[in-house]
Amino acid sequence: MDTFSDYWQQLDWDDITLKLNSKTNADVEAALNHHTLTLDDFMALISPAGRHYLEPMAQRAQQLTRQRFGNVVGLYVPLYLSNLCANDCTYCGFSMSNAIKRKTLNESEIIAECNSIRQLGFDSLLLVTGEHQRKVGMDYFRQYIPLIRENFSSLMMEVQPLATEEYAELKTLGIDGVMVYQETYHEPTYQLHHLRGKKQDFHWRLQTPDRLGQAGIDKIGLGALIGLSDRWRTDCYMVAEHLLFLQKRYWKSRYSISFPRLRPCAGGLNPASVMNEAELVQLICAFRILAPDVELSLSTRESPYFRDNTVPLAINNISAGSKTQPGGYSDSHEELEQFSPNDNRHVNDVINALKERGLQPIWKDWDNYLGR
Repeated sequence: MDTFSDYWQQLDWDDITLKLNSKTNADVEAALNHHTLTLDDFMALISPAGRHYLEPMAQRAQQLTRQRFGNVVGLYVPLYLSNLCANDCTYCGFSMSNAIKRKTLNESEIIAECNSIRQLGFDSLLLVTGEHQRKVGMDYFRQYIPLIRENFSSLMMEVQPLATEEYAELKTLGIDGVMVYQETYHEPTYQLHHLRGKKQDFHWRLQTPDRLGQAGIDKIGLGALIGLSDRWRTDCYMVAEHLLFLQKRYWKSRYSISFPRLRPCAGGLNPASVMNEAELVQLICAFRILAPDVELSLSTRESPYFRDNTVPLAINNISAGSKTQPGGYSDSHEELEQFSPNDNRHVNDVINALKERGLQPIWKDWDNYLGR
């Protein structure tokens, strides 16, 4: 099969949902006794039956995390370059139908943002834009990515899906990783929430990680928007299928999994399925046991209490002090936000919380002699 999109067509959403809900305590115990998990084992761990085994799952996940990553936790921060968007999505504050002030940072504003972020200590940056190919597309990236790269040792992106040759060019400009979330792997639900714009093309988006792998991007980020579909477990199982497919096909790339739950934004969409915090811990631990070498990331969407107590279990990369609006670090424009962060602490408070739990914050793990 050429892409995951081809493989996805063999996966039956309803059948997977039925299997998830039919897993028993014995299935979960068998999975926990396996040295290497299969996808069927992973299904058992994230199933309703798996909720009763949170403690042994957490213990094993923590052991694997310390074994693979030591006590270090990487820090990054998002830099929102623009909130222009040519898509109409029901769950996003940047949606073209929302009556918010639009802004795209120019050179002087980007420099001001970079200076403010550097003063906070960050050396790893996630560049974020709304999806607007004409005004915030390759011409914009060619102009400003080299400028930003001068200030940071690692650059990642979360922008509209691009072509393989465009990703290859972005790599030459200094991009190390690209995050692209499918939002939901259930096509009817996907179509329900994507009303206008290029993002309506379910399979173009689903094929994006394949194009990233073909372009040789170092790190590829995956995830589903938890709560967009009415079967969050099925969506998250699909993420695992996607991850293992890509690892076999594009083995030179590293992978990252994120766990975004629906957060308040302009438009006010209510989740179709609600995942509580214990279930989110269950999911995070299951992914660590399935994929011990994969980066697991937790953003400021979650509360300080939850982050402080979950990061030591299985997370090895977090954002801190995030501003989700263009110009948010050097100026404040609350009406420009994509979503409302839940953890609004200053980065120093986050660092202190990590240290109190015996963890070492890492500002960067990449340098010129490693390949840039």
